[in-house]
Amino acid sequence: MTAMVQASAPPHPGIAELHPQGLPRPGRTLVMGVVNVTPDSFSDGGLSFAPEAAVAHGLALLEQGADIVDVGGESTRPGAARPTLEEELRRVLPVVRELAAAGAVVSVDTMRAEVAARALDAGARLINDVSGGLADPAMLPTMARADAPYVLMHWRGHATGMQANAVYGDVVTEVVDELRLRIEAALQAGIRPGCLILDPGLGFAKEAEHNWQLLGRLGEIRALGHPVLVGASRKSFLGRLLADPATGQPRPAQQRDAATTAVSALAAAQGAWCLRVHDVTSTLDAVRVTARWRAETPA
Repeated sequence: MTAMVQASAPPHPGIAELHPQGLPRPGRTLVMGVVNVTPDSFSDGGLSFAPEAAVAHGLALLEQGADIVDVGGESTRPGAARPTLEEELRRVLPVVRELAAAGAVVSVDTMRAEVAARALDAGARLINDVSGGLADPAMLPTMARADAPYVLMHWRGHATGMQANAVYGDVVTEVVDELRLRIEAALQAGIRPGCLILDPGLGFAKEAEHNWQLLGRLGEIRALGHPVLVGASRKSFLGRLLADPATGQPRPAQQRDAATTAVSALAAAQGAWCLRVHDVTSTLDAVRVTARWRAETPA
């Protein structure tokens, strides 16, 4: 075990021991590439909004080595308004069909049960729900029937007002406790334990310091006994860390990839199952280096 892993963390499971069925098993932390089919993404400003552009971007991520391609039709940046169900379906389904037909392992980032069900029918193999089943009461029963891998994220409300809920005593303890409640709800709904993946929800009802604390104590999330997905890519807490010393202006989102790669390597060293990122190539390099490093590190 490396010195980066906290003493409180359980032994690293070698990735494969905690691994949902039907997903890639490369023997290292997985890399999930982001395809935002939205007009107002914080990261790319809607460059992949048109279905053709989104498919092309997804294929490029696949070519770069992404293990999973995550397609999302709803922006969850702070303050973002929700699209209608019909609009989200219009954005997502054609992209899912094309990417799945091209051989991609497709994840769909949605809080709506109907989008999840129809995306799985269209070829998606993983549902990434940033609300952890709280936004739509039908989501957990839908995922139980589908028997597909399901990312359950820590969530305290929709993007329009979530930052007002970024109030914690000990953020890690509270996130762990709230995730435990969602795990229990998922199991009671009939979702198999082997289908569950956890996400601490960096940036969702979290201030910058909360994000850093969660990353530094990732072992406490892993101790819940499920694979952990980390989504730090290009987020504002990195921009604030790298702010221009003269003006105080945060570094722009598209200039945060080097910092994202550093977080990716450190999260992989702490046993993250998967990293959700915009720049696949650099993160794939990082997780390969981390895996090789760990192979030579005494247990």
